[in-house]
Amino acid sequence: MTPTDALLRYRPWTGEFRPPICASWAMARSSLRLMMRRKLFWALYALAALIFFFFFYGQYLVVWIQLQTANQSVPVLGINVRIGDFLKFLDRLNLNGSAHTFGNFIWFQGYISTIVLAMAGAVLIGNDFHHGSLPFYLAKPIDKRHYLLGKILGIGLFVNLLTTLPALILYFQAGLLYDWQTYYFEHLRELVGILAYGLLLTCSLGLLLTATAVWVKRTVPLIMIWAGLFVLCRMLGNFLVDGQRFDERWRLIDLWNDLYLVGLWCLGADPITDRAGPQPQPWEALLVIVAVGLLSAAFLRNRIQGVEVVS
Repeated sequence: MTPTDALLRYRPWTGEFRPPICASWAMARSSLRLMMRRKLFWALYALAALIFFFFFYGQYLVVWIQLQTANQSVPVLGINVRIGDFLKFLDRLNLNGSAHTFGNFIWFQGYISTIVLAMAGAVLIGNDFHHGSLPFYLAKPIDKRHYLLGKILGIGLFVNLLTTLPALILYFQAGLLYDWQTYYFEHLRELVGILAYGLLLTCSLGLLLTATAVWVKRTVPLIMIWAGLFVLCRMLGNFLVDGQRFDERWRLIDLWNDLYLVGLWCLGADPITDRAGPQPQPWEALLVIVAVGLLSAAFLRNRIQGVEVVS
Protein backbone atom coordinates (compact mmCIF):
# COMPACT_ATOMS: atom_id res chain seq x y z
CA MET A 1 0.00 0.00 0.00
CA THR A 2 1.44 3.32 -1.06
CA PRO A 3 1.36 6.45 1.13
CA THR A 4 -1.21 7.91 -1.25
CA ASP A 5 -3.61 5.04 -0.59
CA ALA A 6 -3.30 5.62 3.14
CA LEU A 7 -4.26 9.25 2.72
CA LEU A 8 -7.32 8.35 0.65
CA ARG A 9 -8.65 5.91 3.20
CA TYR A 10 -11.21 6.96 5.79
CA ARG A 11 -9.62 8.13 9.00
CA PRO A 12 -12.01 8.44 11.93
CA TRP A 13 -11.93 11.49 14.19
CA THR A 14 -9.87 10.74 17.26
CA GLY A 15 -10.25 14.10 19.02
CA GLU A 16 -12.76 15.25 21.58
CA PHE A 17 -16.24 16.04 20.31
CA ARG A 18 -17.62 19.37 21.52
CA PRO A 19 -21.17 20.74 21.50
CA PRO A 20 -22.23 22.95 18.57
CA ILE A 21 -22.33 26.04 20.80
CA CYS A 22 -18.53 25.97 20.92
CA ALA A 23 -18.61 26.98 17.25
CA SER A 24 -20.01 30.35 18.35
CA TRP A 25 -16.90 31.09 20.40
CA ALA A 26 -14.70 29.92 17.51
CA MET A 27 -16.42 32.39 15.17
CA ALA A 28 -15.98 35.16 17.73
CA ARG A 29 -12.24 34.44 18.00
CA SER A 30 -11.81 34.37 14.24
CA SER A 31 -13.73 37.67 13.98
CA LEU A 32 -11.30 39.30 16.41
CA ARG A 33 -8.27 38.03 14.50
CA LEU A 34 -9.76 39.18 11.20
CA MET A 35 -10.29 42.73 12.46
CA MET A 36 -6.85 42.92 14.06
CA ARG A 37 -5.27 42.42 10.66
CA ARG A 38 -6.63 45.76 9.47
CA LYS A 39 -4.59 48.91 10.03
CA LEU A 40 -7.71 51.08 10.24
CA PHE A 41 -8.84 49.15 13.32
CA TRP A 42 -5.58 49.89 15.14
CA ALA A 43 -5.79 53.57 14.13
CA LEU A 44 -9.29 53.86 15.59
CA TYR A 45 -8.26 51.91 18.66
CA ALA A 46 -5.40 54.38 19.15
CA LEU A 47 -7.90 57.26 19.13
CA ALA A 48 -9.97 55.42 21.74
CA ALA A 49 -6.83 54.94 23.81
CA LEU A 50 -6.30 58.72 23.85
CA ILE A 51 -9.68 59.17 25.56
CA PHE A 52 -8.76 56.46 28.05
CA PHE A 53 -5.42 58.07 28.90
CA PHE A 54 -7.14 61.44 29.32
CA PHE A 55 -9.38 59.95 32.03
CA PHE A 56 -6.54 57.83 33.44
CA TYR A 57 -4.15 60.71 34.01
CA GLY A 58 -7.01 63.09 34.74
CA GLN A 59 -7.81 61.15 37.90
CA TYR A 60 -4.18 61.49 38.98
CA LEU A 61 -4.33 65.21 38.29
CA VAL A 62 -7.49 65.70 40.35
CA VAL A 63 -5.95 63.93 43.35
CA TRP A 64 -2.77 65.99 43.04
CA ILE A 65 -4.70 69.26 42.84
CA GLN A 66 -6.76 68.36 45.89
CA LEU A 67 -3.54 68.05 47.85
CA GLN A 68 -2.43 71.54 46.85
CA THR A 69 -3.54 74.90 48.20
CA ALA A 70 -6.61 76.17 46.36
CA ASN A 71 -5.20 79.71 46.15
CA GLN A 72 -1.84 78.57 44.80
CA SER A 73 -1.13 79.51 41.18
CA VAL A 74 0.83 77.62 38.58
CA PRO A 75 2.12 78.97 35.23
CA VAL A 76 0.30 77.53 32.20
CA LEU A 77 1.48 78.86 28.82
CA GLY A 78 2.79 81.98 30.53
CA ILE A 79 -0.44 82.62 32.43
CA ASN A 80 -0.81 82.10 36.17
CA VAL A 81 -3.81 79.83 36.75
CA ARG A 82 -5.26 79.29 40.21
CA ILE A 83 -5.42 75.64 41.17
CA GLY A 84 -8.87 76.11 42.67
CA ASP A 85 -10.27 77.46 39.38
CA PHE A 86 -8.71 74.61 37.44
CA LEU A 87 -10.21 72.12 39.88
CA LYS A 88 -13.69 73.53 39.23
CA PHE A 89 -13.15 72.93 35.52
CA LEU A 90 -12.14 69.31 36.16
CA ASP A 91 -15.14 68.80 38.43
CA ARG A 92 -17.37 69.24 35.40
CA LEU A 93 -15.75 66.15 33.89
CA ASN A 94 -16.33 64.13 37.10
CA LEU A 95 -12.79 62.74 37.19
CA ASN A 96 -13.21 61.71 40.81
CA GLY A 97 -13.85 57.96 40.63
CA SER A 98 -17.62 58.35 40.97
CA ALA A 99 -20.30 56.67 38.89
CA HIS A 100 -20.38 59.65 36.50
CA THR A 101 -16.66 59.13 35.80
CA PHE A 102 -17.29 55.75 34.21
CA GLY A 103 -20.54 56.87 32.60
CA ASN A 104 -18.86 59.86 30.94
CA PHE A 105 -15.95 57.72 29.80
CA ILE A 106 -18.24 55.22 28.05
CA TRP A 107 -20.24 58.12 26.59
CA PHE A 108 -17.16 59.65 24.94
CA GLN A 109 -15.96 56.25 23.77
CA GLY A 110 -19.18 55.96 21.81
CA TYR A 111 -17.86 58.27 19.10
CA ILE A 112 -15.07 55.82 18.28
CA SER A 113 -17.11 52.71 19.02
CA THR A 114 -19.72 53.49 16.37
CA ILE A 115 -17.07 53.71 13.65
CA VAL A 116 -15.32 50.53 14.76
CA LEU A 117 -18.60 48.63 14.98
CA ALA A 118 -19.71 49.83 11.54
CA MET A 119 -16.49 48.54 10.03
CA ALA A 120 -16.75 45.29 11.98
CA GLY A 121 -20.34 44.73 10.88
CA ALA A 122 -19.49 45.08 7.21
CA VAL A 123 -16.41 42.86 7.44
CA LEU A 124 -17.70 40.15 9.75
CA ILE A 125 -21.37 39.91 8.79
CA GLY A 126 -22.06 41.76 5.57
CA ASN A 127 -19.38 39.83 3.69
CA ASP A 128 -20.99 36.53 4.71
CA PHE A 129 -24.12 37.50 2.78
CA HIS A 130 -22.36 39.38 -0.01
CA HIS A 131 -19.90 36.56 -0.82
CA GLY A 132 -22.25 33.69 0.02
CA SER A 133 -20.34 32.40 3.04
CA LEU A 134 -23.43 31.97 5.23
CA PRO A 135 -24.59 28.70 3.57
CA PHE A 136 -21.11 27.28 4.29
CA TYR A 137 -21.52 28.01 8.01
CA LEU A 138 -25.06 26.67 8.18
CA ALA A 139 -24.10 23.50 6.29
CA LYS A 140 -22.02 22.54 9.31
CA PRO A 141 -23.63 20.79 12.31
CA ILE A 142 -24.58 24.11 13.92
CA ASP A 143 -27.89 25.93 14.14
CA LYS A 144 -28.76 29.44 12.96
CA ARG A 145 -28.81 30.63 16.55
CA HIS A 146 -25.20 29.46 16.98
CA TYR A 147 -24.17 31.57 13.99
CA LEU A 148 -25.94 34.65 15.37
CA LEU A 149 -24.49 34.06 18.82
CA GLY A 150 -20.99 33.82 17.37
CA LYS A 151 -21.33 37.10 15.49
CA ILE A 152 -22.85 38.89 18.48
CA LEU A 153 -20.03 37.59 20.68
CA GLY A 154 -17.52 38.89 18.14
CA ILE A 155 -19.15 42.32 18.19
CA GLY A 156 -19.24 42.16 21.97
CA LEU A 157 -15.47 41.66 22.06
CA PHE A 158 -14.94 44.97 20.27
CA VAL A 159 -17.51 46.76 22.44
CA ASN A 160 -15.92 45.59 25.67
CA LEU A 161 -12.38 46.25 24.46
CA LEU A 162 -13.35 49.87 23.86
CA THR A 163 -15.62 50.48 26.86
CA THR A 164 -15.89 47.88 29.63
CA LEU A 165 -12.24 46.84 29.97
CA PRO A 166 -10.84 50.42 30.12
CA ALA A 167 -13.63 51.40 32.54
CA LEU A 168 -12.64 48.54 34.84
CA ILE A 169 -9.03 49.78 34.76
CA LEU A 170 -10.22 53.26 35.74
CA TYR A 171 -12.25 51.74 38.56
CA PHE A 172 -9.30 49.88 40.06
CA GLN A 173 -7.08 52.93 39.54
CA ALA A 174 -9.54 55.08 41.51
CA GLY A 175 -9.39 52.60 44.36
CA LEU A 176 -5.60 52.91 44.48
CA LEU A 177 -5.71 56.71 44.39
CA TYR A 178 -8.19 56.97 47.23
CA ASP A 179 -8.58 54.79 50.32
CA TRP A 180 -8.89 51.40 48.65
CA GLN A 181 -10.06 49.68 51.84
CA THR A 182 -13.24 51.76 51.82
CA TYR A 183 -13.52 52.69 48.13
CA TYR A 184 -14.00 49.17 46.79
CA PHE A 185 -16.58 48.45 49.49
CA GLU A 186 -18.53 51.69 49.17
CA HIS A 187 -18.38 51.75 45.35
CA LEU A 188 -19.23 48.12 44.67
CA ARG A 189 -22.33 49.32 42.83
CA GLU A 190 -20.07 51.01 40.26
CA LEU A 191 -18.21 47.75 39.59
CA VAL A 192 -21.46 45.85 39.05
CA GLY A 193 -22.78 48.75 36.98
CA ILE A 194 -19.77 48.73 34.65
CA LEU A 195 -20.26 45.02 33.96
CA ALA A 196 -24.03 45.49 33.49
CA TYR A 197 -23.41 48.47 31.19
CA GLY A 198 -21.05 46.37 29.08
CA LEU A 199 -23.59 43.54 28.86
CA LEU A 200 -26.28 46.01 27.81
CA LEU A 201 -24.06 47.42 25.06
CA THR A 202 -23.09 43.95 23.88
CA CYS A 203 -26.65 42.66 23.55
CA SER A 204 -28.30 45.78 22.13
CA LEU A 205 -25.56 46.91 19.75
CA GLY A 206 -24.81 43.31 18.76
CA LEU A 207 -28.38 42.66 17.63
CA LEU A 208 -28.79 46.05 15.95
CA LEU A 209 -25.46 45.92 14.13
CA THR A 210 -26.03 42.34 12.97
CA ALA A 211 -29.46 43.25 11.61
CA THR A 212 -28.13 46.37 9.89
CA ALA A 213 -25.18 44.49 8.35
CA VAL A 214 -27.50 41.73 7.07
CA TRP A 215 -29.74 44.36 5.50
CA VAL A 216 -27.07 46.60 3.92
CA LYS A 217 -24.05 44.24 3.46
CA ARG A 218 -21.78 46.99 2.02
CA THR A 219 -19.28 48.93 4.13
CA VAL A 220 -19.98 52.50 3.00
CA PRO A 221 -23.81 52.35 3.20
CA LEU A 222 -23.50 50.63 6.58
CA ILE A 223 -21.29 53.41 7.94
CA MET A 224 -23.73 56.03 6.62
CA ILE A 225 -26.74 54.34 8.24
CA TRP A 226 -24.83 53.74 11.47
CA ALA A 227 -23.73 57.39 11.55
CA GLY A 228 -27.33 58.45 10.96
CA LEU A 229 -28.52 56.37 13.91
CA PHE A 230 -25.96 57.75 16.34
CA VAL A 231 -25.20 61.25 15.00
CA LEU A 232 -28.19 62.59 13.09
CA CYS A 233 -30.70 61.18 15.56
CA ARG A 234 -28.79 62.87 18.38
CA MET A 235 -28.78 66.19 16.57
CA LEU A 236 -32.48 65.84 15.79
CA GLY A 237 -33.31 64.97 19.39
CA ASN A 238 -31.35 67.95 20.72
CA PHE A 239 -33.04 70.24 18.18
CA LEU A 240 -36.54 69.10 19.10
CA VAL A 241 -36.05 69.15 22.88
CA ASP A 242 -33.59 71.99 23.44
CA GLY A 243 -34.39 74.15 20.41
CA GLN A 244 -38.13 73.67 19.84
CA ARG A 245 -38.97 72.92 23.51
CA PHE A 246 -40.74 69.66 22.70
CA ASP A 247 -41.30 66.97 25.29
CA GLU A 248 -38.09 65.35 26.56
CA ARG A 249 -39.31 61.97 25.31
CA TRP A 250 -38.33 63.05 21.80
CA ARG A 251 -34.75 62.52 22.95
CA LEU A 252 -35.48 58.77 22.99
CA ILE A 253 -34.71 58.65 19.26
CA ASP A 254 -31.03 58.92 20.24
CA LEU A 255 -30.19 55.28 20.94
CA TRP A 256 -26.74 55.96 22.41
CA ASN A 257 -28.29 58.43 24.84
CA ASP A 258 -30.84 55.77 25.79
CA LEU A 259 -28.03 53.32 26.49
CA TYR A 260 -26.27 56.02 28.50
CA LEU A 261 -29.33 56.69 30.67
CA VAL A 262 -29.85 53.02 31.44
CA GLY A 263 -26.10 52.63 32.01
CA LEU A 264 -26.13 55.45 34.57
CA TRP A 265 -29.01 53.74 36.32
CA CYS A 266 -26.92 50.54 36.45
CA LEU A 267 -24.02 52.56 37.90
CA GLY A 268 -26.30 54.06 40.55
CA ALA A 269 -25.99 57.65 39.31
CA ASP A 270 -28.73 60.20 38.69
CA PRO A 271 -29.15 60.39 34.90
CA ILE A 272 -31.44 63.42 35.03
CA THR A 273 -28.88 65.91 36.37
CA ASP A 274 -25.77 64.79 34.47
CA ARG A 275 -26.41 65.80 30.86
CA ALA A 276 -27.51 69.26 29.81
CA GLY A 277 -31.19 69.70 29.14
CA PRO A 278 -34.20 67.62 30.19
CA GLN A 279 -33.86 63.85 29.88
CA PRO A 280 -36.45 61.05 29.74
CA GLN A 281 -36.72 58.48 32.49
CA PRO A 282 -34.37 55.45 32.41
CA TRP A 283 -37.27 53.01 32.21
CA GLU A 284 -38.52 54.75 29.09
CA ALA A 285 -35.08 54.46 27.52
CA LEU A 286 -35.00 50.78 28.48
CA LEU A 287 -38.31 50.18 26.70
CA VAL A 288 -36.89 51.71 23.52
CA ILE A 289 -33.76 49.54 23.75
CA VAL A 290 -35.83 46.38 24.27
CA ALA A 291 -38.10 47.28 21.34
CA VAL A 292 -35.11 47.86 19.04
CA GLY A 293 -33.60 44.55 20.13
CA LEU A 294 -36.81 42.61 19.51
CA LEU A 295 -37.27 44.15 16.06
CA SER A 296 -33.66 43.36 15.17
CA ALA A 297 -34.05 39.76 16.36
CA ALA A 298 -37.26 39.32 14.35
CA PHE A 299 -35.62 40.72 11.22
CA LEU A 300 -32.61 38.42 11.61
CA ARG A 301 -34.86 35.40 12.10
CA ASN A 302 -36.72 36.07 8.86
CA ARG A 303 -33.60 36.79 6.80
CA ILE A 304 -31.56 33.82 7.98
CA GLN A 305 -34.46 31.40 7.60
CA GLY A 306 -34.61 32.40 3.93
CA VAL A 307 -31.03 31.22 3.31
CA GLU A 308 -30.89 27.96 1.35
CA VAL A 309 -28.57 25.39 2.87
CA VAL A 310 -27.33 22.27 1.12
CA SER A 311 -26.61 19.56 3.69
